Amino acid sequence: MKFCCSFKNGGLWMCLLFVACESEPQSTSQVWEFDSSIRAIEVTEKYGVWWAGANGLVGNSLDHGTTWRVDTLRLKDGTLPAFRSIAVTNQAAFVLSIASPAVLFRRGLNDQAWDSVYVNSDENIFFDSMAFWDDREGIAMGDATEECLSVITTRDGGKNWNLLDCSNLPSVVVDSAGQKEAAFAASNGNLVVQGDEVWMVSGGVASRVFHSSDRGHSWDVLDTPMKQGGAMTGMFSAARCSDSETIGMAWGGDWEVMEENAANKIHTRDGGKSWQLHRPGIGPGYRSCVQYVPNSACQGIWAVGIPGVSQSWDGGATWITEPDSSYLTARFDAEGEVACLAGRGRVKRMPIIRP
Repeated sequence: MKFCCSFKNGGLWMCLLFVACESEPQSTSQVWEFDSSIRAIEVTEKYGVWWAGANGLVGNSLDHGTTWRVDTLRLKDGTLPAFRSIAVTNQAAFVLSIASPAVLFRRGLNDQAWDSVYVNSDENIFFDSMAFWDDREGIAMGDATEECLSVITTRDGGKNWNLLDCSNLPSVVVDSAGQKEAAFAASNGNLVVQGDEVWMVSGGVASRVFHSSDRGHSWDVLDTPMKQGGAMTGMFSAARCSDSETIGMAWGGDWEVMEENAANKIHTRDGGKSWQLHRPGIGPGYRSCVQYVPNSACQGIWAVGIPGVSQSWDGGATWITEPDSSYLTARFDAEGEVACLAGRGRVKRMPIIRP
């Protein structure tokens, strides 16, 4: 184990922790423990596994977990931020903290230091998720501070970010008590991009799909049959099937009634133009993350959250659940051979065993 700290970037503290593991078997599961609640993880083809979590921690392994680089990022006042959003391009890695001041950090993949590239000091800001279409254009979203969701975009590889004006976004629903439609920073999963499109899914007093077909320049919004109306109801995560241009899914439910499975998941078969309940009464209840397994013809679906890790290999008709409350989010490698899960102080790498 190696640990070092340095003072960089006009007041940004960065500490590095290198953790070495003795073996790297790829045919068995491996678990690593970190002092962080981790709700954001990415699996890349060229640049390994990345995760971001609480206590300012950002982890990266280029060798399947044999060694980890763990950075501790601090705000200028020394505060340890909580990260729930991460994205990795061919040029750089990005992490975004949740609450005010919300700070977006960028590290070039050939660099050692993280730079602050965006700060939002609105007292009500709360960011939820982030994704990139390609190496130049990316998007992040958060709860509404005015009459629309907070959406920032970059067009120059993440060096500069701009907050979209509410005149360019659909308004959020506001109930009679003044509560606004919001989103959940549960798994870096309520924003998903494919092609030039993006879906953002909401929850709370309303649970809708915000959609752009031109990389965030124009928007529409669709109602859904998802359970909604309560503070902890609605969509927590969405996914698009990489084997199809039209199939997608969203999952969530009621965090306060986790076993309820009648209106906690929805699907689309037309690219998001319409949404229907997905097999009401069948399968798991609340989950914070849903993902399609690549190369499964959209039949492999994993739903991950506090109640456990659930797998379906027939499009959601039947399910197998491992009742492990450790994991909150998951991602797969491009071939659909390896799953990486993260959550309560843990990262897990496991081979995908298909029936």
